[in-house]
Amino acid sequence: MALPPNILSAFVTLFVTIGPIETAVVFASLTAGVHRQDSRSLATKAILIAGAMLTLFALSGTTALSLLHVSLPVFRVAGGVLLFLQALTLTFASPGLSSISEGERRDAERPGDIAVFPLAFPVIAGPGSLSAIVLLAARARSGIDATWMLLMLLVCLTLTYGAMFIAESLVHRLGQTGADVVGRVSGVLLAGLAVQFVFDGLHQVFVDNP
Repeated sequence: MALPPNILSAFVTLFVTIGPIETAVVFASLTAGVHRQDSRSLATKAILIAGAMLTLFALSGTTALSLLHVSLPVFRVAGGVLLFLQALTLTFASPGLSSISEGERRDAERPGDIAVFPLAFPVIAGPGSLSAIVLLAARARSGIDATWMLLMLLVCLTLTYGAMFIAESLVHRLGQTGADVVGRVSGVLLAGLAVQFVFDGLHQVFVDNP
């Protein structure tokens, strides 16, 4: 049975913005020193926390927007622009919006719990993936669509956990060139999806509500 186009779009959007491969690369570098022995527990905790954050945004994001008097069409445009910026950084093999700065990396390499910061946020549940989940939730037209979207989120988080679990082997096999190729292909896909969100928002603003 073929999946509806919106479901495939949701999977690609979440997969690219969460970035299992990119997450594994960051995770491997952060757990190479003092966190090596706790790497599995850190991965589990980070995935659970990031999953809770993303689910919360999916379920309550539109309500929060209404409280802030931000319309969904406007947020579609803003979110699409944000995702397009992430697509550009991925395409040109630069650190994306969900990456961490050098200062944050140095802090993470010290002894302590890094599951919440920077692993859960902003590496996994970063600005790109949080914006994407709100946009996808707003696009869901029924409970079935929303259920499928949450299922796609679960699949992407499971893939991310698996990538973190084999991070060292994955990084060794891919190398920097392989990681860059994955990032650039992901960036191209995300750019198309981001522009579609912008067009949808502009259509609602100028055509549906002239």
